[in-house]
Amino acid sequence: MFEYQLLIPKERVGALIGDKGKMKRLIERKTSTSLLIKHEEVTIKGDDSYKAWICSQVVKAVGRGFNPKEALKLIKEGYVFELINIMDYARNQKDKFRLRGRVIGENGKTKRGIEGHTGCKISVFGKTIGIIGPATMVGDAIEAVKMLLEGAQTNSVHNFLEKKAKMRVKKELI
Repeated sequence: MFEYQLLIPKERVGALIGDKGKMKRLIERKTSTSLLIKHEEVTIKGDDSYKAWICSQVVKAVGRGFNPKEALKLIKEGYVFELINIMDYARNQKDKFRLRGRVIGENGKTKRGIEGHTGCKISVFGKTIGIIGPATMVGDAIEAVKMLLEGAQTNSVHNFLEKKAKMRVKKELI
């Protein structure tokens, strides 16, 4: 029996459980694990170490602001979850809010642009930025987010992503 214990924010417990426990049961069924949720503490138990670990990644992703259905994409082979700590780039709380705004962009435009170019999903929650997507694309999404956090203009990030897309097309043609 493999076991993981995680803490998630109070405000995300409801999303993890879902309406009448529906989401919790879906996660348990898809990962062949059992979830015990007490306040903010989540205990995951499973017979298969890999499935228990995948379930822990799904729970972490939900805890970092992802919709549980998006987080369940981590069950697919080749999908990964990465976290970036905004505080590694911010000098203070005011800076944290400014950097969050840079990643999201006006009306979510910057975030949607990165998602569109990489096929990844991005969640900006608290002091973290979570990324879920194909392992082959998450690196580009991380690089784009880090560029923004380090002060790059959105045009530069867009050009970087366009260049990466062209390089992928060239590789596919070869």
